[in-house]
Amino acid sequence: MLDSARHLASLGAAPDAAAPDAASWDIPLADEAATVALGQMLAEEIRSGDVVTLSGGLGAGKTTLARAIIRALAGDPDLEVPSPTFTLVQAYETPRAGVLHADLYRIGSPEEVVELGLEEAAGTGVVLVEWPERAWSALGSDRLDVSLGLEPGGERRASLTAAGRLAPRLARLKAVRALLAACGWQDARRIPMQGDASTRAYERLVKPSGETAILMISPPRPDGPPVRRGKPYSAIAKLAESVHAFVAMDRGLAAMGFSAPRIYGEDLKTGLLVLEDLGAEGVVDGRAPIPERYAEATRLLAKLHGAMLPGVLPVAEGQTYALPEYDLEALLIEVELLLDWYVPHVAGGLLPASARAEFVRLWTEALEPQVAGPKTWTLRDYHSPNLLWLEARADLRRVGLIDFQDAVLGPPAYDVASLLQDARVTVPPELELKLLSLYARERRAAEPDFDMAGFAASYAVMAAQRATKVLGIFARLNKRDGKPQYLAHLPRVEAYLVRNLAHPILSKLRGWYESHLPRLFEAR
Repeated sequence: MLDSARHLASLGAAPDAAAPDAASWDIPLADEAATVALGQMLAEEIRSGDVVTLSGGLGAGKTTLARAIIRALAGDPDLEVPSPTFTLVQAYETPRAGVLHADLYRIGSPEEVVELGLEEAAGTGVVLVEWPERAWSALGSDRLDVSLGLEPGGERRASLTAAGRLAPRLARLKAVRALLAACGWQDARRIPMQGDASTRAYERLVKPSGETAILMISPPRPDGPPVRRGKPYSAIAKLAESVHAFVAMDRGLAAMGFSAPRIYGEDLKTGLLVLEDLGAEGVVDGRAPIPERYAEATRLLAKLHGAMLPGVLPVAEGQTYALPEYDLEALLIEVELLLDWYVPHVAGGLLPASARAEFVRLWTEALEPQVAGPKTWTLRDYHSPNLLWLEARADLRRVGLIDFQDAVLGPPAYDVASLLQDARVTVPPELELKLLSLYARERRAAEPDFDMAGFAASYAVMAAQRATKVLGIFARLNKRDGKPQYLAHLPRVEAYLVRNLAHPILSKLRGWYESHLPRLFEAR
């Protein structure tokens, strides 16, 4: 198959200086190969439910473009794609979606379009329509329109206009192609990667040479509904609102000698980054931790926590990012996720207002000393899905770090608990204890007055806080976001929580959990 990115120069892939949220894009087409490349590029973005119209006079290249789109969706460069001029419609099944290719040249009125079943097809697949001007009113307003034509000088040009929900996607595509061209990845294929529980998306970029990189798509976070004192949850919980946080932390970690991915290119306003591909080798073997790799990840935290760290980091020329404080308000709204999602939707109960008030009071009492204690860079998602193993590197650089945009200034114990009580992989108690001892030795070697007893108490509190929060998040992912796979992790996290509540510093909170969530303690 002709690689779409190889012809970006012909496509005019680098967009003009229009606003990044523009819903239009003019692309010169030097030859037929450029038209095919345009089709392959559009196929990377087309999704089930999309309507794409192709306009232009006879010989403008509509069928060539449609054929390229269909073949790319099918993953078959030799797929026979006849023009539907006489059949009116041609249907295809592809791995991405069903495709209905229609030619309305012989349609006399919009009413005739209804009989072709385009509306039904658009609900379950992709609809490509040539000669849409015969029946615009029957095609709806949510669509991508591609107009092919000749310039006065004989040059072909494609004018893309998106409306409705496709408008931001066209704007993003335009920005992506500009970024890839600017940082030398314009010849790369884009391969979607499995997502996580966040709103970010990732793609692996593969050049013809086999070299790879990662495209991170992280648009600015829109404010959600206000949940407390007029502020949305994300603001209270100190979640990053833009990609600036990732860039700042990435460069800060790299400056300390850690393996955060190099940034090859960035569009901070749109939220796009081209990053070094650190591979796919993790720190677990199947469903079990690899002790040696967890040990290196523990040593990394000990080194990080023993360093003097700035609270403000550079992002770009003239721009800085101040890490937010992991304050009491943030820590409390996180544990309250248990009450909002886990209690009603997993435990199957309702709590009286007095029980909720007591929960908040007890957690406030437990967390206030943590908020007042020592602070460090708390990466916040320091666990197996976000740690990669780089065998060819030396020492702590063998641990690759890829998820830290929600970093805050918080208690050192939080990330240690995140690693040693991994929500997705069971860390046996004996390994947890061994790695806690390793952390203490490493800290004490650099800081002879390191308070291990105080850290152990902080570890119990922050591990219980994190387990409580995670139970609420996983219940929310199931109930609100339709991701039931997270329920499989609940027994593990429940066991961690019970283990943490056994510490004397949490005796009052243990009493609350025993009274209101006795299921946690059954058969344990």
